Amino acid sequence: MAGLESLQAEMQIDSAAVASRLTQFIAAKVEELEREGVILGLSGGVDSAVVAALCRMAIGPDKVLVLVMPDKDSRKEHFHDALTLAADLGIDIKVIDLTNWLKEVDAYRLFALTKYSFLGKLRERIMQAAYGYYRKKTGETPFSSSLLGFKDKDFSSYLKTGNAYYRLKHRLRMVLLYLHGELENRLVVGCANKTEYKIGFFVKHGCDDAADVMPLLDLYKTQVKALAQQLDIPTHIIEKAPSPDILPGINDEEAIGLSYKELDLILLALEKGWAESEISQAVGVEKERVEYVKGLIQRSDHMRQTYFPKLQNSV
Repeated sequence: MAGLESLQAEMQIDSAAVASRLTQFIAAKVEELEREGVILGLSGGVDSAVVAALCRMAIGPDKVLVLVMPDKDSRKEHFHDALTLAADLGIDIKVIDLTNWLKEVDAYRLFALTKYSFLGKLRERIMQAAYGYYRKKTGETPFSSSLLGFKDKDFSSYLKTGNAYYRLKHRLRMVLLYLHGELENRLVVGCANKTEYKIGFFVKHGCDDAADVMPLLDLYKTQVKALAQQLDIPTHIIEKAPSPDILPGINDEEAIGLSYKELDLILLALEKGWAESEISQAVGVEKERVEYVKGLIQRSDHMRQTYFPKLQNSV
């Protein structure tokens, strides 16, 4: 228990002090990079809600623009939460429906379930069953399998088309954020947190990776939720199951295979250099789950780097 208490204590943040520091950071970067405001994607989830609130505090509501970018597969709950939050914060908002953009490049043909929107909740259950089947057959989650390529992997054709489909949405959102950001001389603010970044739960070159600044990148997901309470983000946004809202029926914790509460403690302990057996005992999870998280970090390392040959000492 002492080990667990140590981790939990270190996970605690002074939310007021962190909010103050982050607002100063955002305001300073807007000034330093000679921008007239900021722009970010608002999803209806807690991360983007926190970033929107911080930006409003940093430079004022009149200099903050959010893009809400749903498509035909997006859940109405998240869409309405984003609209309501923007109205409550008094910040400018543009809604851009991605459906026609995605149709233009024939994206929906990549993912069969998108053709059957009339199935409603049944689509979600089908997707959840497919995830479970894949884990049973391969011993991996589709997410962990997708951190590297699919050479010689089972079900590779499904994984490739699924990745192409959902990653396109993130990258299209990034393009639109930069389009409007450049047109209006705004700083593009990203919403990724430390948990997602360390395990590769983001789309490289997508809206959760390509940004000018990332205010939350040194905060674990549970710390972001604590900050959200400080900023008076609506409780139902803080408490609802976090989801990329890309594939029907799959939220973050189902995709990753761990709760954020467990995952953050494991990540923190690994960062502190604890042995896997120590982490297992302290957090109360099987050692295999710790090894799984360690593997996610290692397999996603390439996503946090750009590789290039070093030539200066060889020519």
